[in-house]
Amino acid sequence: MALGLAVIFSIMGLVNFAHGEVIGAAAYTVFLAVGMGLSSPALVVLLAILSAALISVALERIAFRPVRNAPVTTGLLTAFGVSIILQNLFQLLISPRPQAFPALNAFNTTWRVGPWAVSSLQVLELVAALVAVTALLLFLGRSTLGIAMRAAARDFSTVRLMGIRANRVVAAAFAISGALAGIACVFILARRGGVTPDMGFGLVLKAFVACVIGGFGSLVGAAAGGMLLGFIEVGLVVALPQEMGGLKDALTYVIVTLILIYRPEGLFGARRELGDKEF
Repeated sequence: MALGLAVIFSIMGLVNFAHGEVIGAAAYTVFLAVGMGLSSPALVVLLAILSAALISVALERIAFRPVRNAPVTTGLLTAFGVSIILQNLFQLLISPRPQAFPALNAFNTTWRVGPWAVSSLQVLELVAALVAVTALLLFLGRSTLGIAMRAAARDFSTVRLMGIRANRVVAAAFAISGALAGIACVFILARRGGVTPDMGFGLVLKAFVACVIGGFGSLVGAAAGGMLLGFIEVGLVVALPQEMGGLKDALTYVIVTLILIYRPEGLFGARRELGDKEF
C-alpha cells in the first residue's frame, strides 16, 4: 500500500487518500465475481489486480486529471472527496454490513518448519512485497516509460517539452499504483476473510505514515517504512503487558515521532535546506 502511495506522490506530488477505496472497489469486484460463480483462487487474484488497476486509471481520468494543475490542497481535498463518495456508494449499492469472503482462505494456513509454526500468509506477503519492489525498480530503471516516469518525478515541465505525453505518464503511474493496491487487496481479503465498505481507509492512513517514515517519493523508503512500522507494532504487542495493550497505537506514534525528530525527511528521503522561516 505504501508503494502505491509513493508512486503517485513521486509523479504528481499528490497524497492519494482514495488509494484505500481502490482496494475496497477491487474487493467488492471479486466478491461479486465469486458470487456469480468464479471459484479459482488464481483467477480471483488476477481479477483483483486487474480491476484495481483499471479503477485507479478511471479515477485519474474522472477525478484527478481536471485538478492536475490546481494547488496541492485541491488535489488532497479531491482525494478525500473521492474516498468518501466511494465508501458511501459501497454502503448504498451493496451493503453497509461486512460480507464474508472465504475464497482466499487457502492462502492463510500454517506451515511446519521443524519445531516452528510459520504463517503461510506472512511468508507470501513478504515475498510479494520484495517481488513488487524489485519489479518496480527494474521497470523504472530499464523501460522507456519507466525512465519517463522518473524524469517526470524530477521535472514534469521539461519532460513535456521533450515530447513525452503527460497523460500517458500519469495514467501509467495510476495503473501501477492500482496494481499494487490489487496485490494488497488479495492479502487483506485472505487475512480478514471478509469485505467492508471502509476496509481500506484505516490501512491507507498507516501506509501514509509508512511513507513518511521512509521518505515520501522514495519507493525503497516506502517499503522499508512499511516494514519498520509493522515491526514496531508487533514488537509492542509482544513487549507490552496485556493490561497495557490499549496503548499500542499511542506508543507506535510516539516512536514514529522520535524517528522523524531525528530524520525529518524520512529514512531514505533527501535532506533539504529550507532556510530560516519568515514570520
